[in-house]
Amino acid sequence: MRCPYCQSEDTQVKDSRPAEDGAAIRRRRVCPVCGGRFTTFERVQLRDLVVIKKSGRKVPFDRDKLSRSIEIATRKRNVDPERIERAVSGIVRQLESSGETEVTSGDIGKLVMEALKSLDDVAYVRFASVYRNFREAKDFQDVLGELKGEEEPG
Repeated sequence: MRCPYCQSEDTQVKDSRPAEDGAAIRRRRVCPVCGGRFTTFERVQLRDLVVIKKSGRKVPFDRDKLSRSIEIATRKRNVDPERIERAVSGIVRQLESSGETEVTSGDIGKLVMEALKSLDDVAYVRFASVYRNFREAKDFQDVLGELKGEEEPG
């Protein structure tokens, strides 16, 4: 693995341990050239996923982008980072096990909405406001109604 500091291709693993409830391996690495230390994660990837954007453009699925989206929605909320990581892993697992290699950004958004609903109500509303492109206060009221268990309008 290439060193992120000096770009040397000769790094050494100093420590390995399971992470994410055994779904990944966390490796501590050191670069013998510059002495830099860094961590890598190894996960099983069942298939390469492609995301079809609303514009029709196709881009490779990016787990880190998914994770960042959920972290932004939960920012300054009392949500355990491990629960966020489990939610991200669960969404990725659902996408990979669907049997499809192409998935729409809308489908990913729906899965994120489901995950956020169980993590934090405020994060759910934050994400919904961007995902559904809220334009007025009534849009917020509709989502709050969903959280209370009322019928979704439309």
